Amino acid sequence: MESRRGCKAMSLKKLRSRRRRLVRRSSNSSVQKKVKKLQRLIPGGEGMRPDRLFLQTADYILQLRFQLNLLQALSKIYSPS
Repeated sequence: MESRRGCKAMSLKKLRSRRRRLVRRSSNSSVQKKVKKLQRLIPGGEGMRPDRLFLQTADYILQLRFQLNLLQALSKIYSPS
């Protein structure tokens, strides 16, 4: 009986370990796909390392917000009242 329990416990450990590796691989590839998409969206982002890409993305978002605020202000100035 003891050897059966030991064998079952070992096979469960192996299954859990395999499952963890598969989940890591699939989530890693999922992250890589998202990074690739982000690299295409950000100007100059192609081939950029992820750490630098995230900083560049934050700067780009701030730039877009500034442009939006500027355009909104200009439309208020030039819109007919």
